[in-house]
This record gives sequence, structure tokens and C-alpha cells, in this order.
Amino acid sequence: MPALQPFGQDLWILEGPTISVAGFDYPTRMAVIRLTGGALFIWSPVAFTEDLRAPLAAMGEVAVIVAPNSLHHLSLIAWQSAFPQARLYAAPGLRTRRADIAFDADLAPTPEPPWAGQIDQVIVGGNLITTEVVFFHRASGTVLFTDLLQHFPAGWFTGWRAIVARLDRLVGAQAAAPQKFRIAFVNRPLAR
Repeated sequence: MPALQPFGQDLWILEGPTISVAGFDYPTRMAVIRLTGGALFIWSPVAFTEDLRAPLAAMGEVAVIVAPNSLHHLSLIAWQSAFPQARLYAAPGLRTRRADIAFDADLAPTPEPPWAGQIDQVIVGGNLITTEVVFFHRASGTVLFTDLLQHFPAGWFTGWRAIVARLDRLVGAQAAAPQKFRIAFVNRPLAR
């Protein structure tokens, strides 16, 4: 598994393994944010491996694990087992979908006390598949999206999946973010 890569002030990105959902291959990516006081905020965790334990411990204590929508749940149990002291937060609809996971709280329209004033959030509904909580890390000026925004390079999908991806606007020219902000997409591969 690749190493944690600096992405901004107190913000790191980790590329996870590619997963297959309904025959479509999707890359995975998570973010680690060091909060004031040194606690770590884990956003959209990828598959946990023991190789992550030491680098994370060197950065701080894993205190918060966030599933930003109801589709990003595959690795939660492993992370919860590895860091039982961390609070696990569910996106709207996820608690119902994964009754087997003991969530500590549900994400709301306003930030929770551990990250209030450092990370802003908004709940974005209206998607037929999931409701997403989008986060904005103030110190680095980074917006964290999962499935609300997706971009894949031409050729990522093949055959009939390429047609579906094109019709769903998953592939095409890369969108430009406003210069004031950096955007971390979980479903946008950096390289194939």
C-alpha cells in the first residue's frame, strides 16, 4: 500500500486498493487531518493494514473516523477494531444500511466539537444513490468530496462500462477548481 502523502497543512492523502462495485472498478482514497491538539480525523477510510499503524501513531492518536456517505463503509469495522478509542461517525442513511456497525454518532449539518472551527461540513442531498457530507478543511483550503464529484481519465472504463461512464459524465476533461480551493476527490485516480 502506498504511503501517506502530504496534501496540505496537517492533511495527508492515502491511496487505497481499487474495489469493484457492480462490475465497475473504483480507486479508493482517504484523508487524514491532524486536528488542533494532535488528534487525527480519518475521512473515508480505505482498507486498513497493520502497515498504517506506526505512521499514524507518529502523527497523533486516531480520534475520529468519518464515513462521508452511505457507500463508504467497507473498511469501517477493521478501523473500528484497530482504533477502538476513536469515535465513529455515520453519514445520513449509513446507520440503517450497516446495522452491524456500532456508530457513536450521526453526521449533522454542523461540525461536531472535536473538529468544529477547523473542518466545516455540509450535507448534500438530492442524489438518488446516497446523501453525502462534504467537508472543508480550513487550514489547507481543501474540500473533500466522495461520490458527489467523480472524474476518471479516458480509458479507465472499457466496453459497455465506458459508455455508461461517459453518459454519467464520469469521464472527460478534468474540471478546474477555483484557485482559492484545493479539492481531494476520493474517486479520481491520480495515475493508472
